[in-house]
Amino acid sequence: MTPITDRWITNWNQVDSPGPPGTRILVHDETLRDGLQSPSVTQPSLDAKLNLLHLMADIGVESADLGMPASGAPVRQHVLRLATEIASGALPVAAVCAARTTRGDISAVCDIAQRAALPVQVMTFVGISPIRMYAERWRSGAVVRRVRDAVSFAVREGLDVCLVTEDTTRARLGMAVDVYAAALDEGASRICVCDTVGYATPWGTTALVTRLRRALAGRGFGDAAVDWHGHNDRGLAVANALAAAQAGADRLHGTALGIGERAGNASVEQLLVNLCEVGWRSALLCALPRYCEAAARACQVDIAGSQPFVGTDVFRTAAGVHAAAIRKAEQRGGRWLAERVYSGIPPSLVGRRQDISVGPGSGRANARCWLRAHGRAESAAAVRAIQQAAAGATRILADAELRRVADASRDPLSELGQVLQAL
Repeated sequence: MTPITDRWITNWNQVDSPGPPGTRILVHDETLRDGLQSPSVTQPSLDAKLNLLHLMADIGVESADLGMPASGAPVRQHVLRLATEIASGALPVAAVCAARTTRGDISAVCDIAQRAALPVQVMTFVGISPIRMYAERWRSGAVVRRVRDAVSFAVREGLDVCLVTEDTTRARLGMAVDVYAAALDEGASRICVCDTVGYATPWGTTALVTRLRRALAGRGFGDAAVDWHGHNDRGLAVANALAAAQAGADRLHGTALGIGERAGNASVEQLLVNLCEVGWRSALLCALPRYCEAAARACQVDIAGSQPFVGTDVFRTAAGVHAAAIRKAEQRGGRWLAERVYSGIPPSLVGRRQDISVGPGSGRANARCWLRAHGRAESAAAVRAIQQAAAGATRILADAELRRVADASRDPLSELGQVLQAL
């Protein structure tokens, strides 16, 4: 197969690409549960959580984990208030709560559902890898019986159930299939495959999910709904999630900015953009920066300048060659071309804009772009003055500094010299 080329871009991503999944891919947000397990975050206030919940609705995720009610009274109160907000505001986000495979944990979720008068899915979890089971002194038969008891209890109590197996990517296939089949036989509507310690590669993910689906079909559960929950210890969380979707997982988990334990989780914003870009779902993505900024404020974490789609540097350049190409592209083809000549994702897709800055590597194009963006004449004197300031700088120059340089360029050279010397 040859790459598809439109007027200006050749798309090699479509060469030998996997076919689209058979169903629409859903996205599940774990920010308020798994994300808050990061040792570096500050636990958000209830108001901050409510704001994030509304932003989750804005970015289009289908479901969100509200927390683990059995963790204690403060968490339980927050979870109840969040569930009530979904019910009273008719938010288009399905409520999910976490629980161990114990009746006590599941009862706490039942209480939330009843008091909020809201359907709640319980994600009840158990570890199944040999290393975890050895550490816990669990035997496989006892784990299967425990899963059956927990799921049947939850179903009798009126809860929708997703059975989550921790550390699935290091588990034996037979054990995973036995546990999933037991849960589905007792009435679970979903199973969740977990890369709990970020161990998997994309090809390992594909192999595991493909074989699980095939084995479950052999047990009579060919139509089972499958979640994928992955961590980022190898830096592969988003790639693994996409591989899982292609192999048969129809709901992918993530957190805002990828926050979570150790190296974090798959990033919700990266999942959404990439799923849309490969054509596996459609969504309006302009709210993503607000969502990520709210999560950063609520949890008191920084957004790295290089954070894909939402970092301050992502659609910003101070390189002269880049600025010149962007300026020429805009002159020849308008914003559409300018947004793509030096960017794989157009900034307007995620509610951002292209930013041409001025610094040590800048040239005339940077100066002209800055002057134009700030409503100033692109005079030769101003351009030269900004270039001179940039050449002597060790960092990106702030707008206030550039304004002083541009203003001084209209005055005698002695004043300009003083301004440059002060930078």
